[in-house]
Amino acid sequence: MPTQTALDFRAELEKLHAALLALPPALAEVPWRAGGWTRKQIVGHLLDSAANNRQRLVRATIDGQYAGPGYAQDAWVAAHGYSDKPWDTLLRWWQAEHEILMAAVDRIPEERLESSCVVGDDAPVTLRFLIEDYLSHQKGHFKQL
Repeated sequence: MPTQTALDFRAELEKLHAALLALPPALAEVPWRAGGWTRKQIVGHLLDSAANNRQRLVRATIDGQYAGPGYAQDAWVAAHGYSDKPWDTLLRWWQAEHEILMAAVDRIPEERLESSCVVGDDAPVTLRFLIEDYLSHQKGHFKQL
């Protein structure tokens, strides 16, 4: 049985997915601000964030704790070449990555939500915080889209 945290996580990601699908494809190549990432690069960054956070969430669920690196977001976006990918491909990838992430969060037992997690040089936080912060991060970037 998924926790309330998992149900809330799924509901918020489903809203974000609907908003993503509603974006005009013509904006995909347009930077969100002068000198900023294009919408394609922002979606790519969100894919990278999902991949990094999936590792964190799963390891904390299995081990009861997590300690691992942050990630160099600009280098990751450049390494994947998101600017060169078709918009519809990025949208499918976002959906697939988040379906996997939602399935993982659905299976986190309530007691594991208090597991200690350390990302890079940041102070320890709970697994529940990482999940909630992930949604905040997504929503922040969706404002740029």
